[in-house]
Amino acid sequence: MQAASGAPRPFDADQALRLGRETFDIETAALRAAGQRLDKHFAQAVQQMLHTRGRIVVMGMGKSGHVGRKIAATLASTGTPALFVHPGEASHGDLGMITQQDLLLAISNSGESAELNAVLPVLKRLGVTVVAMTGQAQSTLARHADLVLDTQVEREACPLNLAPTASTTVQLALGDALAVALLDARGFRAEDFARSHPGGALGRKLLTHVSDIMRSGDEVPRVAPEASFSTLMREMSAKRLGASAIVNTDGQVLGIFTDGDLRRRLEMGADLRSATAAQLMHPHPHTITENALAVDAAVLMEEHGITSVLVLNAQDCLTGMVHIGDLMRAKVI
Repeated sequence: MQAASGAPRPFDADQALRLGRETFDIETAALRAAGQRLDKHFAQAVQQMLHTRGRIVVMGMGKSGHVGRKIAATLASTGTPALFVHPGEASHGDLGMITQQDLLLAISNSGESAELNAVLPVLKRLGVTVVAMTGQAQSTLARHADLVLDTQVEREACPLNLAPTASTTVQLALGDALAVALLDARGFRAEDFARSHPGGALGRKLLTHVSDIMRSGDEVPRVAPEASFSTLMREMSAKRLGASAIVNTDGQVLGIFTDGDLRRRLEMGADLRSATAAQLMHPHPHTITENALAVDAAVLMEEHGITSVLVLNAQDCLTGMVHIGDLMRAKVI
């Protein structure tokens, strides 16, 4: 398809590869230079954000706006309440989303975005702290800001030096740097990250407890120690978990009997017909507490080559059983 700007050119694979590598070189150099320029203003910006009683409001137009949305999302997911407000919409009512307790992170490479600069005086009168992310230290945005973070680049990766490329890469990296410094200052932990990502793999591992997925009540296979071999087999077949707990009248676990135990005894030629559950059971089963993480049950199964674990309550009484299939359905493993 012919481009609107002129006649199409024959594709040059070598040229494409050269430009691709050159883009990496230019943006890598821009990132390195930006990192070397970090100074006390960066630390002050982190401190201001850390002590902000409201939220970090991120604004930017065009490509800077797209970067701003990502920065706001990264901040929010790492313990710093944040949202993105479109500067154009801000002038038509969305300024009401911002309070004097918030901090504005304003992003503009030129610092002369008309939509962004139009709302700055209003926000300053409201008492909002403004942190600017700009490549022009003498721009309108920089003059309105309380703190300026320098995102200047020597050149864009675009061959015409026009399309925002290296500059937006630096903006994005600087936003990540702010988020990382903030999460460290907040003492943000993996558990905190999981609470913001309950649907992700980490969230499932750190938030799912044994009690959330275990079989309980009548679903748990159990027999008394004096139960016959046939009774034990019927219980295991009915509950279909490949094992049965042997418990006393108080519900305390005495042992366990599994499909593997049955196979091993049959291979040895044992006559099981007259045996009781107490005679057949393995007396020291692996157990886990109901408030433990489900991932701990998975580790226990893997370490000992078993497919189910008995679950005990605070009184060391049988309260449930976790099977490897339960872990898989919950996507813990």
